[in-house]
Amino acid sequence: MDYGPVWMRRDYWESLCHRWATGPWQERSQAAKRNQAAHLDKNMHTSGSVSYATHNHKLRHELERAPTFRELFDQTHKRKGTDDYVSESARTIVETYDRTMTDCYIEGTPQPDLDLEA
Repeated sequence: MDYGPVWMRRDYWESLCHRWATGPWQERSQAAKRNQAAHLDKNMHTSGSVSYATHNHKLRHELERAPTFRELFDQTHKRKGTDDYVSESARTIVETYDRTMTDCYIEGTPQPDLDLEA
C-alpha cells in the first residue's frame, strides 16, 4: 500500500487496497486462482500485459492498414517465431471462425474484417 502508482491519487490507492483486502474480494481472488490453475491450456496468451488496442495499433502501423480479426488473433495466439497456436482451444476458435466465414460469405463477396456473429 505504501508504493502506489504515481498517476493515482493516494486516497484512491488506499481505498482500492482496503477493498482488495475484504473477505468477498479475497474469496473471488482465490476462486480465480483455482480456476486459472485448473485450466492451464486456457491461459496461454502470448502478449503478456500488452493490450489488444496496443497490438491493433502496432499491427496497423506495420501493415499500413487496419488488421483483420484473423491477423490480430494470430498475433496474440501463436507462439513467437512459429506457426503454432498456443493451445488447441485457440486453434479450434480459428478453424470455427474460418469455416463460419466461408459458409456465410460467397467466394468473391467482400468479407468484413470482423463478423461478430461468426
